[in-house]
Amino acid sequence: MAASGGKNGGSAPGSSGLPPDEIIFGRSPAMRSVQQLVGKILGTNLPVLIQGENGTGKGLLAQYIHSHSPVSSGAFIKVNCAAIPGTLLESELFGHEKGAFTDAHASRAGYVEMADRGTLFLDEISDLDLSLQAKVLQLLQDGQFSRIGDNQERRVDTRAICATNCNLAREIELGRFRQDLFYRINVITINLPPLRERREDIVPLTEYFLGQLNVRFERNAPPLPWDVVEALGSREWRGNIRELENLMARYAIMGSLDSALGEPLARRPSIAPIRVSPDGKVSLKHIAKQAVREMESNVILQVLRDNKWNRRKAAQVLNISYRALIYKIQEAGLSQKNNRRATRAPGEERHDSAGNVLG
Repeated sequence: MAASGGKNGGSAPGSSGLPPDEIIFGRSPAMRSVQQLVGKILGTNLPVLIQGENGTGKGLLAQYIHSHSPVSSGAFIKVNCAAIPGTLLESELFGHEKGAFTDAHASRAGYVEMADRGTLFLDEISDLDLSLQAKVLQLLQDGQFSRIGDNQERRVDTRAICATNCNLAREIELGRFRQDLFYRINVITINLPPLRERREDIVPLTEYFLGQLNVRFERNAPPLPWDVVEALGSREWRGNIRELENLMARYAIMGSLDSALGEPLARRPSIAPIRVSPDGKVSLKHIAKQAVREMESNVILQVLRDNKWNRRKAAQVLNISYRALIYKIQEAGLSQKNNRRATRAPGEERHDSAGNVLG
């Protein structure tokens, strides 16, 4: 869809139509810096330029800025400049009068007028033809424009947010982008990092997407095992967040991550590397014990995660006593920090290393 309207212009869950802030901005240092910058401009109507690779969430961030801006009560109009042929884009943007061209059977307002007292989001602005760039520059300079086939100057009051996955400085050097338009839109620049530079956010994103997709498709795909999440963290993610969301959609439908990927996922070995004693001998009995402990720890961790770290429920699932589970958790050093720092469930006692109740 080339353009969308409405206060938030999206269908994501939440009271504002957007995901929670912790999903939009994540926990990585790179995105925390973005969040701090965004927080400084929310009360302004300054033009914003969002730069980043495809799939990094530029459109979502534009919606977020609009929904927290002084013009949030107006429409959020998204125009994908790359999706509309140049011959049609001028009419789509600025509208036309009846008879202005073949098939113009009635006058029509364009996206610019729809965005009056709201936000006009020009996605992939680098794809604008040079002739159209001049008209966009006039609009951003004085808020004036004319419909095709009409000499009347019209005026709008709209906030402009632009986005691109291109290096505009390079486009200027090549003569494909106007330098004066660049300076007009480049008041506040936000650079969105690719997913491979914010790997800390992969876990919450997979959990969020899977929860939403299970509801959407009426499925019950289980959370991904921890070793699988770790393996996903090592991927390049050239398609960024969009690629991750699409993968979770296929997983929710197919129920198997390998099927969703179309190939077996390269996981880390589940057993720790074998340690050879100084005399060069290998103890088969020691290796077996080590493998059993490693496998047991992985199973316990997965059951704890599946039960949201409610250790009483996990003990029931594992068919062991609650005290035995506490001992094994402590012995394996499991915690729920990074999905591994232990927290006490409501009504759960605290125990010392011997399993005695602490209160």
